[in-house]
Amino acid sequence: MTDKPKRVRTAVFPAAGLGTRFLPATKAQPKEMLPIVDKPLIQYAVEECAASGIENIIIVTGRGKNAIEDHFDQAPELERFLRDKGDTARADLVRDIGAKIHFSYTRQRDPLGLGHAVLVARELVGDEPFAVLLGDVICDGPKPATRALCDVYEETGIGAIAVEPVPRELIHLYGIVDARPATERKWGERLRQILDLVEKPDAEKAPSNLSVTGRYVLPPEIFDHLEKTKPGRGGEIQLTDGLRALAREQGLWALITEGKTYDAGDKLGFLKATVEFALKNPEFGDEFRAYLKAMEF
Repeated sequence: MTDKPKRVRTAVFPAAGLGTRFLPATKAQPKEMLPIVDKPLIQYAVEECAASGIENIIIVTGRGKNAIEDHFDQAPELERFLRDKGDTARADLVRDIGAKIHFSYTRQRDPLGLGHAVLVARELVGDEPFAVLLGDVICDGPKPATRALCDVYEETGIGAIAVEPVPRELIHLYGIVDARPATERKWGERLRQILDLVEKPDAEKAPSNLSVTGRYVLPPEIFDHLEKTKPGRGGEIQLTDGLRALAREQGLWALITEGKTYDAGDKLGFLKATVEFALKNPEFGDEFRAYLKAMEF
């Protein structure tokens, strides 16, 4: 009788990138702190973790990322200022940012790629399964994407990554999975067994239209594969290469997401997320919708 898979309690956030696509806005602030309406990008992913039962978040940072640590730290002076003004609602809002999760930070000293950033967190993660969330991706659906992946891992003991269909003309922008229907029927057609992953293929050579979205739940064995991964283009260690090895040796699921994914690390994706989250805002969403309708295009 095999042991029941461990519960997923920890998440890793690679956040050491320079955010060059958003220059000059990111010259003096992390890309992860750019606001979508009234929250920084990374907070959406942190709230997803909290809703998924994650207890510990490890943020892999780099030079100039102190604003991330400050955002999730306590701010007693600001809270006191707001309470003295009688603004208890916003004081509570400030207090509750990150209050339900324990945060740890580690540095990626050299920009050696996403796979290397995950590997940097190995000592803090330990010998446990863990989630990986890209802080510039927002997943908005009926169930938190990370929770759905945790359910797959905790049921099967095999890692899982979130994927979604993309239009044919956009396939070359994403990592694409080669996958077949899974024998596990609990998730129906949404669960696939990954045979391989291809980074940004031409549409005519792509094995499918299912793209990797930036949400992963992985077993600790991924660290061994990343340590063996040789640097690729630009001297970077790619997470995709580690996932390919994991799929071959331990197995790896692809779970088609429910809901919508926003790649807010891209300018157009950032603008789409801003508009759509503004439209859903209960405070001013209706007024904003009326404004957009009144504009002449």
